[in-house]
Amino acid sequence: MSSVSLSTLGSRAEMEVRTEATQPRQTSLRGDPDRYEKDAEAALVAMHEATTEKKTDIRRTVTAQDWNGPDDPENPLNWSTWLRVYHTSVPALLGFLVTLGSSIYTPGVAGIMEQFGVSSTVALLGLTVYLVGLACGPVLAAPLSETLGRKAVYITSLPLLAAFTLGAGFSQNFATLVICRFFAGFFGSPTLAVGAGTNADLWPPVDRAMATVLFLLAPFAGPALGPTIGGYAVQAKGWRWTQWPILFAVGPAFLYSMFMKETYKKIILKNRAKRLGISPPPKTGPTGFGAVRFMLVVLLIRPVSMMFTEPIVGFFSLYIAFNFSVLFGFFDAFPIVFEGVYGFDLGSAGLPWIAVLVGCILAVVTVILIDRVTFRKHHHRSHKEGRGGIVPPEHRLYAAMIGSLGLPIGLFWFAWTSRSDIHWISPVLAAVPFAWGNLCVFASAALYLVDTYGPMTGASAMAANGLARYLSGAAFPLFTIQMYDKLGIAWATSLLGFISIGLLPIPWVLFKYGPRIRAMSNYETIKA
Repeated sequence: MSSVSLSTLGSRAEMEVRTEATQPRQTSLRGDPDRYEKDAEAALVAMHEATTEKKTDIRRTVTAQDWNGPDDPENPLNWSTWLRVYHTSVPALLGFLVTLGSSIYTPGVAGIMEQFGVSSTVALLGLTVYLVGLACGPVLAAPLSETLGRKAVYITSLPLLAAFTLGAGFSQNFATLVICRFFAGFFGSPTLAVGAGTNADLWPPVDRAMATVLFLLAPFAGPALGPTIGGYAVQAKGWRWTQWPILFAVGPAFLYSMFMKETYKKIILKNRAKRLGISPPPKTGPTGFGAVRFMLVVLLIRPVSMMFTEPIVGFFSLYIAFNFSVLFGFFDAFPIVFEGVYGFDLGSAGLPWIAVLVGCILAVVTVILIDRVTFRKHHHRSHKEGRGGIVPPEHRLYAAMIGSLGLPIGLFWFAWTSRSDIHWISPVLAAVPFAWGNLCVFASAALYLVDTYGPMTGASAMAANGLARYLSGAAFPLFTIQMYDKLGIAWATSLLGFISIGLLPIPWVLFKYGPRIRAMSNYETIKA
């Protein structure tokens, strides 16, 4: 078919050349014959160039070595906006379900204590091991994503999450409950780990802030709504009903995700090669045992190393780990305040978590507005100045800087108004600035780390961040009750507020000295 279209193009071009070369001679004998010959020659050259360009385009459409230029329709960056929004919503929805599974367990702690005869600290192990599973999951997600693609990770992780959630709901002894909770978190976490990669496939850096912060809203919205849903479920049906809402939601979410297309470039090109019977894309990474070693380095060895050798990664991991620890510590603190001080029943005690959700939504609006006002302006200026759109990553830190102020404000507010002589709405409202600051810092840090270190090393930096926040979040609830019993509500929460003040300067220092710190890095960082 291509040879026919080329010959047709050649015939049309020759007819146009003959017309242009002969028509003037018939209409005017005074014209310069040499000029007409030059015009004819130019037309033939144009015809040859058009034919050559057409051949090149045809060759491009059958290659699987790379994209067919910047407008390749199979490149996810070129998909319609609504299609990209749908593919962004899938990991966000699944991330919400997975993180919902962490906090929805907590209202059932009293029932678990009674049924299995364990202490409150032991009963909270069901939350702890779930978070440990979330921390370990990327070790599974990365090789699956590399070999099978993003979609396969989403499709396979959901049924496994459902299976172990079912096991936790039907467990007849505490050991079974703990084991099933760990594997539910472990097999659910790949959706969180791969979601960031999906967003990178779909959105260019200039648009990534909006997609990133909307995706990151899910891991905060899940824990925020879990106690509310779980509280009323336990109050009506018992602790086992903390597991069933997740199962009820997995089915529709699975069907919703079935319409996804693959977004990972390597898998798209591999599928194209298989479909058209042409050479597959070149293998760029190690294979066999080398591939396993590479994954361990990227996801475990390098992240741990970066936490201790890279100041940017180490300090942000410390800051975000503390913020997450406080968030998960609130699973213990909120019942102490709203059930113990204000007399809320089990269901109503989960409602104050809606304030956390409101704070997170306000953080999403804040990050998007700051991105529109600051980062995009610098991005456009970079293009005008011939720097290819490269922007110093420190311009990602504005949200973290202002968000760092919200954390201590919320904690001290909560600490000193959680009293029976002050209306319960005051500590509820105190959760808003805390949640707002928490997500502002987290979203800003995620964008900053990836912009600083690039996709591959940035993945290790984010893996370090994930290990730190989930492992610390897993440990914190185990001693929160004892801390509140010994220090009281005011001073226990104030202690957390003082620590947040000590960590507050981190984004401010990185904004001022970030270029100098980046220059001393042991890894390749952005030059801006």
